[in-house]
Amino acid sequence: MTGGRGHRIVHIMKLFTRLGGAARFFASVLLIAASTAAPSPARGEEGDAFTIARVKYDGGGDWYSDPTSLPNLLGGLRERTNIRAAREEARVEILDEEMFRYPFLYMTGHGMMRFSRGEAERLRYHLVHGGFLWVDDNYGLDTHFRREIRKVFPDEELRELPFDHPIYHSFYDFPRVLPKIHEHDGGPPKGFGIYHDGRLVVFYTYDTDIGDGLEDPEVHHDPPEKREEALRMAINIVNYALTH
Repeated sequence: MTGGRGHRIVHIMKLFTRLGGAARFFASVLLIAASTAAPSPARGEEGDAFTIARVKYDGGGDWYSDPTSLPNLLGGLRERTNIRAAREEARVEILDEEMFRYPFLYMTGHGMMRFSRGEAERLRYHLVHGGFLWVDDNYGLDTHFRREIRKVFPDEELRELPFDHPIYHSFYDFPRVLPKIHEHDGGPPKGFGIYHDGRLVVFYTYDTDIGDGLEDPEVHHDPPEKREEALRMAINIVNYALTH
């Protein structure tokens, strides 16, 4: 990131960390506009509409799993909220300069992931300057993600969030428990977070598989009530990230 465009991005990302509520959302739109010379193929003609960036990581894991989940989530945001959401997700690698266009990052998968030193530093920079990362364990990711996120935040621990945390109440109310979409190991669904300077920058959903619940109904044949729970929780996560 060089020259005037790079300086504008850094300035807006710093502003982004200081704002709350709707102002923070509009700062994210400014961030996209400042860092974009032309529309991305991932966003087509949708201009500065909000979208979610799926992170392509190394290590052999299936970062691309649940391909219908994010388009369905974006559709839910358009239909149920005031967020002007795109129709398609973006896809970025951590070392891509394009990553800075997307305040909201998403990772999922079933197995291996690996961050290089440069990737860990770049991801940390993005998150501490206003970005937000949601990681959804699609079963089998847990050990690898916990190891790799320590490269990003070596002095911070993933801590389970209490159910009075606003992420569980930002749009819909989840007073007692996260949705349990698939059984996996049979344990209770849990949400973990990492904070930086008092702001939640990483949210990790474990033993719940919200991404599967967001997929088209014929993919996993989940009942409508499970899919509704998954969509509501995912909308909460996005709404929280854009208003805190």
